Amino acid sequence: MQHPVRNGIPSRELGARGWSKPWSDDAGGACVEARRLTDGRVALRQSTDPEGPALVFTPHAMSDFLTGVKSGAADFLLSTP
Repeated sequence: MQHPVRNGIPSRELGARGWSKPWSDDAGGACVEARRLTDGRVALRQSTDPEGPALVFTPHAMSDFLTGVKSGAADFLLSTP
């Protein structure tokens, strides 16, 4: 029996196909992979741990996040303390 899709679901339960790397580390190691699920939600996982957990976001949450990033709301993540 397949478990319902939820935050922290093992990525393997979402399948191997359909993952892409829209964000990539220049060092060639750690990349964030994204996959749009059939119900419109978006799953994110760490490329170096493809069997590990996936974070699952609603389309609205992903849209709000990307809009915030584009507007600079997440720039504090790049600044040094």
